[in-house]
Amino acid sequence: MKKYLAILIVVLMGITYGCNNPVKEENSEISNTKSIPSSKESEHQHTESDSIELNNGSKWKVVPEMMAHIRNMESDINRFVEAKHTELKDFTQLAASLQKNIDLLTSNCTMEGKAHDELHKWLLPYIDMVDKLNKSKNNDEALHTFEEIKASYKLFNIYFE
Repeated sequence: MKKYLAILIVVLMGITYGCNNPVKEENSEISNTKSIPSSKESEHQHTESDSIELNNGSKWKVVPEMMAHIRNMESDINRFVEAKHTELKDFTQLAASLQKNIDLLTSNCTMEGKAHDELHKWLLPYIDMVDKLNKSKNNDEALHTFEEIKASYKLFNIYFE
């Protein structure tokens, strides 16, 4: 558990400092923008501040340099579905490919402000899912996590462009 916590802290610090955008505490004012929880099936308990919000009814713009890596991951997932992979080794290979793009995404983070904060609400649970996929011990566990990853992209496409 301590190892997982240490890894999570390192990843969060890397994302926070890699984006050159210090983490800000938000007050608990009620927002009048539409929001839904960022991950319904997540193992974590989410608060209202963990819900992704639209940008006054519109999708948030992700900078092209970052969107390229997000779309690469989405394409990898779609190709994986089309190939009908079911073996644990295939899920592990997919997780490695997704992790490479996550590393590129976080190292090229140039976003700031509210769009950046909202993207992190999607990205942090997604990073956890990819890590969980990589550590899956059997096909059932891997398939379940893969379904969560696919669902997270549906959520991404609701809130970001």
